[in-house]
Amino acid sequence: MSRRFRSLLLSAALAAVAGAPILAAAEPARSAAAPVRIMPLGDSITAGPGCWRAVLWHRLQTAGQTGVDFVGGVSDGGGCNPGYSYDTDHEGHGGYSATGIAANDQLPPWLAAARPDVVMMHLGTNDMWGGYLPLADKLAAFTKLVGQMRANNPDMKIIVAQIIPMSAAACATCPADVVALNNAIPGWAAGLTTARSPIVVADLWTGYDAVADNVDGVHPNSTGFQKMADRWYPVLTNVLAGTAPTPPTTSPTTPPSSPPPTTPQPTTPAGACDAVYRVVSEWTGGFQGEVTVRNGSAAPSSAWTATFTFPDGQRISQAWNATVTQSGAAVRARDAGWNGVLAPGGSATFGFLASSNGTDTRPAVACALG
Repeated sequence: MSRRFRSLLLSAALAAVAGAPILAAAEPARSAAAPVRIMPLGDSITAGPGCWRAVLWHRLQTAGQTGVDFVGGVSDGGGCNPGYSYDTDHEGHGGYSATGIAANDQLPPWLAAARPDVVMMHLGTNDMWGGYLPLADKLAAFTKLVGQMRANNPDMKIIVAQIIPMSAAACATCPADVVALNNAIPGWAAGLTTARSPIVVADLWTGYDAVADNVDGVHPNSTGFQKMADRWYPVLTNVLAGTAPTPPTTSPTTPPSSPPPTTPQPTTPAGACDAVYRVVSEWTGGFQGEVTVRNGSAAPSSAWTATFTFPDGQRISQAWNATVTQSGAAVRARDAGWNGVLAPGGSATFGFLASSNGTDTRPAVACALG
């Protein structure tokens, strides 16, 4: 080997050694700039076409939340055609149920392939058909899925939806079963959430009309997709920012405990209460309604009641977020305790399922604050 050739080899080796620290220093910069990997997990409401994903992606981008990447083993191929580009990846599977995914251990390989940092889960719709699955089985499936998410990533951030409503025209038992699941989700989530891997609830149910916002009583139309995206957005952005979200309006069946006030609540002037009655959705022989009670005074309330009289023989079969009694046509609702204190301008909403005989005249509602 010539002296000149040995000199060239030595120069090349020194150059390689000198360059190595530069490459090593650049690697953390690439890692720090990596986008947050978000998996939309669900059934056909997420998959086909699941255009709430496109609307949500577009809103994130236009709001400057560009460091995100929707991930999953499925792509819709841009089939939503919203007039703008969006990330088409997701983990939505038409016809799949939460209990089925859990029982068949289908989630772990999906997680291993996608490596999400955040999971947005809208599951439970296909667990409703026929009304034969107990609520406990659905929640047990959710619990198993959460365990699998944390086994994949101990720092997983998990967003669980209170799912959109189903109409009785599509499934007679489903409206009440959806309500039961959604009412149970906040309490279930509170029992499993941790500081390292928080579970956050997204209320996609409130304000969603199972008839007007769905094409078939189950799957969203364009209005439904917009409502879903609008509900996902603040919860997701709070998770991305690491801040606590606003609690959902549909509350757990076990009311949260709160310490008693240390000072007496001011007396609310009489006549300062407003109430609005609304039919959320209707089907043959029944409907879902809700009443919003608002404190229109300048002082906080300590309690509230609402009363109305059904004019057409309607009968309430189930209610939530209030203690509701019916005697003949007369209905009386009082706060559930935990939602009785209303700040000035504050409101509380309770809902119910009721039967009807085809005529459903809206009653006038009176309310009073304590």
